[in-house]
Amino acid sequence: MDVAAADGGTTDGKPKVKDYMTRDVATVSPDATVEEVARRIAESDKHNGYPVCDGRRVEGFVSARDLLLADDGEPIFKVMSQDLIVAHPDMDVNDAARVILRSGIQKLPVVDDAGNLVGIISNTDVIRSQIERATPEKVGKLMRTLESIHDTEVEQTRREVPLDELTPTQGKVYADELEGRTYELERGLAEPLVVIDCAPNSPEGDFLLADGHHRVMAADKIDIDEMDAYVILVDEDVELGMQKTAEKEGLDGLDDVKVVDYARHPLVETTKRLQ
Repeated sequence: MDVAAADGGTTDGKPKVKDYMTRDVATVSPDATVEEVARRIAESDKHNGYPVCDGRRVEGFVSARDLLLADDGEPIFKVMSQDLIVAHPDMDVNDAARVILRSGIQKLPVVDDAGNLVGIISNTDVIRSQIERATPEKVGKLMRTLESIHDTEVEQTRREVPLDELTPTQGKVYADELEGRTYELERGLAEPLVVIDCAPNSPEGDFLLADGHHRVMAADKIDIDEMDAYVILVDEDVELGMQKTAEKEGLDGLDDVKVVDYARHPLVETTKRLQ
């Protein structure tokens, strides 16, 4: 078992594997049969393989490919891969990305110093880490703009926000972009929203949606009630231009946002698709 180089838990501010890994990991026993594991893979819409664990200790990994030519009654420990690459929870997520890319695998089991399974990180998790990294830059730029325009100080926090408490600040979204955002949400790839709380001293808050309208509309479509968000706290005496825009366009909630299905999102217009 090769442990991809961990950095020993440095405090350099770089995102770690433990920040993005899935902690609730489905595993199989070394004594499970090929038939049992094949059935689990066939019935799952998320798994094409499993870490093989004796208790918490990782013994190997079994994929659908490993099962193809094996007898149904064969125990998994005879067909699993024991030449296993694993990650450490304190490993830089960029290093994990390189290992996943170079090895051609989709998932890395994450083990602690004792070799016990503590999570799993996938190529999807790595992509999500890169998407979310861009969001703090947006938040910082918006905060500096608000402070400059309104001569005030703002603060920022991160938490889940209820979608039914958001006030949109744009009146339309594009149907084709909604499809893409729905795809991302279903795979856990959506970046956090950017929300401005205009009443930070109120228990309910007054949430203006500054960035993430397509994400929110897609989430509402698939019955997601709350989303992760960077929340910028603004003094209640400050009247924002976005508030005026929302009032002018009659935007009180998500039902007031129109879905445009007769035109493509501007980003899509810049791309070409093979016919």
